[in-house]
This record gives sequence, C-alpha cells and structure tokens, in this order.
Amino acid sequence: MGETTGQRQTGYARRMTPFTDLHALPRQLRRPAVRDLAWALLSPPLLSEPPCPQRHPLAASSWADDPGRLHDWLLALDHDAQPLQTWLARLTSRRLGLYYESLWQFALQQAPGVELLAANLAIRRGGQTLGELDILLRDRTGDHHLELAIKLYLGPDQADAHDPAQWLGPGCHDRLGSKLAHLVAHQLPISARAESREVLNQLQVGHVQSHLWLGGYLFHPWPGQLTAPFGANPAHLRGRWLHRREWAQYASAHPTALWQPLQRHAWLAPARVEAGDRWGAAGFAAWLWRLEEGAAAQLLVRLEEDGEGAWQEAERVFLVSDSWPNLPG
Repeated sequence: MGETTGQRQTGYARRMTPFTDLHALPRQLRRPAVRDLAWALLSPPLLSEPPCPQRHPLAASSWADDPGRLHDWLLALDHDAQPLQTWLARLTSRRLGLYYESLWQFALQQAPGVELLAANLAIRRGGQTLGELDILLRDRTGDHHLELAIKLYLGPDQADAHDPAQWLGPGCHDRLGSKLAHLVAHQLPISARAESREVLNQLQVGHVQSHLWLGGYLFHPWPGQLTAPFGANPAHLRGRWLHRREWAQYASAHPTALWQPLQRHAWLAPARVEAGDRWGAAGFAAWLWRLEEGAAAQLLVRLEEDGEGAWQEAERVFLVSDSWPNLPG
C-alpha cells in the first residue's frame, strides 16, 4: 500500500528538520564549540525548496528516532568537551566552512545508526582534482553523498529580493544563486562520474544518493520588507543589515542596548558572552569610532542578560560600509 500525502509530507519534514523539539538547546549550552556543534545539528536549513535534493545528514540516525539521546549526548559533551576540542585541534584553517564541516564529521562519527565512510574524498582524473565529496555515509536507507555548506547572505535593498542571484555574501564574492547553480551543475553530480565510481568501488560503495545540506542565516536590509528568496525556508534564521550611515538611527530603537562585534569563527551559534568579556557602551562606541570607513562587513550582536550571569544574543546585524556592495576589487 502506498504512502498517503500526509505520510509523505511527514517523511519530508523529518528529513529536513528531525530535531525541532531541541531548537532551544544551543542557547542552554556553555562551551562555544559545543554550542556551535549543537547549532550545526539542530538549526533549520536556509531553503525548504532548493533546486536539488536536500536531506538532514542525521535523518535516518537513531538520534532522529529518539532526539532525547542527542540531547543527552550534547549535554554530556558540554560537561566534558575534550573529545570535541581534540578533534577540532586538527584544523589548520580558520575558514568557517571547514570548521562547519569538521563539526559535522565529529557528530557523524558518533551518531548511532550512521557510518561515516569518508570525508573530503578527493575525486581525481590523472593529476587533476575534479572535486571532493564532502561526506560519504551509510545508514539504514542506503549510501549517501552529502554536500555541506554554511552560508550567510545579505538581501538586496532595491533589486528583486525573490531572486537568489541578488543575495550576496558579506564580502560580495559569493551569491546564493551562483552557489545553488554550482551545486546543481557540479558538486552533487560529481559522485555519478566514472572517476568517482572507481573511488567508490574501492570503498565497496554501490549506488549513492546525493543531497545538499545548507545551513546559515539570511540578513534582510533595514529599513525594508522581510522578503526572502525563492525557495527559502519560512523558518530560516535571520538578521538585519545596514550601512554605517544608518547605524545611529537603527541603534536609537534600543538606546541602552549593549552591542558587541563577533569574530568570524563565532558566526555560527547565537553568542553567549560571560560577564567579564562583555563590552560596555563606551567600549563599543570607541571600537565603532576606530572602525575604518572601508572596513569589511562586521557582524554585531545585541546582548541581553540571561539571569545566570552571562549575556545572550538577542539580535544580530551586519554593519557594512556605505559603499557596500560596490566594494573596490
């Protein structure tokens, strides 16, 4: 007997977001790397209707069957993060995408019901590297090739915000439309190439299903409508962006608010700042005054006290130069 429409929709929702009941957990954790790990596993995808197949890497894990087990594993890791810290110490790059992939690799090695077969598996023809398979895993539904991506895109303030090509990375070197086109044309099909087949045969892997998992944030222009690109997840994580010249007006809505910039490696999970590391209003004002006119986009967070002595992110905003997105090459 075939699936009903409701069963198909339930199955799709589970493949997309199997851990909706745990969405608040990252904010409850204390260690930054564990918060980032929990955020990677639990946050919703940017898109609900991408132009290619999308699947949560843990969709067929035992954690998805019993999210309480994942909850307990993350709490235990927050108590003793040494295994995660040791794993992350292998990283030789501060690139956010590599950090995100490494978090997923750590989790997939630990996930019950999942076998991580390979990560960053290079596909070559002769001496030329054609590309990599980010993740190759096996679970009860078969063998899967997954491409992982973490992206932060800023929407247009004048052009058609429904067009993914108009959504830019903070450095203007990346566009949502271009990323999706590259995934469809190159990254996902690569596992079907003859060169990949040779490598997969060596790993005793038969047919593989290729999927995307795209996490991150969409930043909407201020002032302006919260218009999302076609295919965006209605539950996508979001923020605002504005030009330097608009900051005083924007900040006036919260005249006593405490703002603080985040370093790039801290762009994943919502920020948690200990009281001793929190900037005061004078410190932030001095930092803003010293910030060069043409500085790169800065990710700022508004902090609120959580009642336990720490300060939690209440809002995030990209502050860009007045010339953005027309930056010098």
